[in-house]
Amino acid sequence: MIDLRSDTVTKPSDAMRRAMAAAEVGDDGYGEDPTVRLLEERFAERVGKEAAVFVPSGTMGNQIALRLLGRPGTAVAIGRRQHPVIYEAGAAAVNGSAQLHLLDDEDGTLDSAELRELAESSEHHWLPVSAVCIENTHMPAGGVPWRLEQVEAVADVGLPVHLDGARLFNASVATGTAPAAYAARATTVMCCLSKGLGAPVGSMLAGSDAVIAAARVERKRLGGSMRQAGVIAAAGLIALDNVDRLVDDHRRARAIAEAVAERWPHAGLDPASVRTNCVLFRHDDTPDLLAHLAREGIRAGTIAPRIVRLMTHLDVDDVDVEQTRKALASSP
Repeated sequence: MIDLRSDTVTKPSDAMRRAMAAAEVGDDGYGEDPTVRLLEERFAERVGKEAAVFVPSGTMGNQIALRLLGRPGTAVAIGRRQHPVIYEAGAAAVNGSAQLHLLDDEDGTLDSAELRELAESSEHHWLPVSAVCIENTHMPAGGVPWRLEQVEAVADVGLPVHLDGARLFNASVATGTAPAAYAARATTVMCCLSKGLGAPVGSMLAGSDAVIAAARVERKRLGGSMRQAGVIAAAGLIALDNVDRLVDDHRRARAIAEAVAERWPHAGLDPASVRTNCVLFRHDDTPDLLAHLAREGIRAGTIAPRIVRLMTHLDVDDVDVEQTRKALASSP
């Protein structure tokens, strides 16, 4: 089967498996795993931060950041369709003490003017805003990468910023903006190694030395401390060395988007808008379409009623894309 449900379905490459087998390990609970420490140092350098911590998942990375930045009795401003709102099983309400204030993010970004007005509203008996969370790329908007000036406009409001960069390297490759430039104004930045980068597990959270020291405490509280984690960190190091290959995923997603637009001209998908590895489009009978694709050897998924998602990744090649295009063209 060609699996386009998500970029989390990738299998570790042969190079990753060799690195995992040969990894030098220690007890990361004591800070003694040399492979984990190397991964943390390299990621921190890539995003321009003093330190980083290796966590099991992107959700945990986001939750740690929200616990650190969202002060009790305040609000965290966030897009209504961002990952911590929709896809983390209500974790912000369970793990934190701040209320989420939802902003419009239909185009994948936040309006800095709306954010500024919200921040100023505390002078008029509104809940004070302690932080803002942005998602880059923004998956429910179609894998939209932010422009750097949009990130800076949000940061100019003056609130601590958490950058949910689960697919930050996709944004970087698509726009030519360095990850460190995207993260420069962020207090914390999270990135997944287990999506398009292909590692089997793990995410990174970076920030200042003081912030990451506190993050390690929160990681422990959430049950995220790991021991001989160098076995999986080794795959993360290989992933960071192969970021440039994401351009192939983006090219292949655009080719799939062109097939969708040809088959359903009124589905609301402009192939030119597909800049990363995410193809989203509306279809009135998604069960029928998914069943057809499955018969053609293709797994697809949905993210909302009547919204289909197809995602490219390192296990999808040009032959797979051509098969997918043919299946779309023949769909009912």
